[in-house]
Amino acid sequence: MTALQEIGGALAAFDVVHDWLLDGLAPVAPVDLPLDAVLGAIAAEPEPASHACPSWDEAAIDGWALAARDLIGASSFAPAVPAVPPVRVEVGDILPDGCDCVVDLHGVDAQGPLIQVLTEAIPGQGVRRAGEDIAVGQLPAIPGRRISAFDLLCARRGGLMDLPVRRPLVRLIDLESAHAARLTADFAAARAGAAGAVVARVSCKRDAASIASNILAEAADLIVLVGGTGAGRNDQTAAAIAQAGERFAHGIALQPGRTAAFGRVGQIPVIALPGQPDQALAVWLTLVEPILLVLTGARPRDPVSLPLARKISSGIGVTDIVLLKQTERAWTPLTVGALSPAQLVSADAWCLIPAMSEGHAAGTPVAGYSLHEAP
Repeated sequence: MTALQEIGGALAAFDVVHDWLLDGLAPVAPVDLPLDAVLGAIAAEPEPASHACPSWDEAAIDGWALAARDLIGASSFAPAVPAVPPVRVEVGDILPDGCDCVVDLHGVDAQGPLIQVLTEAIPGQGVRRAGEDIAVGQLPAIPGRRISAFDLLCARRGGLMDLPVRRPLVRLIDLESAHAARLTADFAAARAGAAGAVVARVSCKRDAASIASNILAEAADLIVLVGGTGAGRNDQTAAAIAQAGERFAHGIALQPGRTAAFGRVGQIPVIALPGQPDQALAVWLTLVEPILLVLTGARPRDPVSLPLARKISSGIGVTDIVLLKQTERAWTPLTVGALSPAQLVSADAWCLIPAMSEGHAAGTPVAGYSLHEAP
């Protein structure tokens, strides 16, 4: 499809716009960042561990390092006197040669002239074996997964100072506009950051020349504009996209979100969100977040399939977004083609009703995508 779809005429089909935006898109190149800066970012391909951690058997408790074979039958009634005197160790100390267990302080009587052991032990007791924390070849983080505090713990335990991550740059252009559009821009910035992107937010005037200039101003991996997509006298965003690069569509058969515009500057996707939050949210969830998944290389979350508690009705010709609430192992539809703030807070997930469907009957399994977790 190459012909422009104008807001006053035929609306571009949702599937067509979706496929066009993702065509040829690839993850951004990874960058190495300090561990203090990677929490929540999407891991790239870290180097596998080149050495085991710990490198030697070490004490996992404070106590006495011993050989388990010298303690067979030992008890408080028949203490064992090891042939080789035990060595006092603390957590993290390397086990002395010939020792294969650590007995805690209460299991050893060191008050008299001879050190006596009051309990048996087995090899490995009280010991952290070499490679038990990190084995040779193990990855400190899983590529495509969001870096967690557990990943940072593993990386620090392995002595790493940084990790490779994919952090696409999203240029967010906020047109000087009404309060509702500013709320939309705030939402877009927060959601993009939660997805692992770096957000460069700028404001610009509403005329086409200023908007086009801002689109071309600096490099980015994704350009998102907020506002100016309607048919009002000051709505120049779609014209600015055409002026700066290629405009593919202005107007999409998605409810809500009808007035959104889409294009490219070179290979960089450009998406213009309507200023109204509910209109913008639908476009963000269904089209922007799939782009961010590709750019970050993130593993997409699997949807949760549950039967519908009641039917969903939808009109032919438009893709509808539906908010869902999970109740008793079923999805209860809250609203079709509308995204009020109160309903967004109450909902757990969302789904799409294809343009050629009139909806789903009660009991139909539906795949719901998490609403409140970053993609």
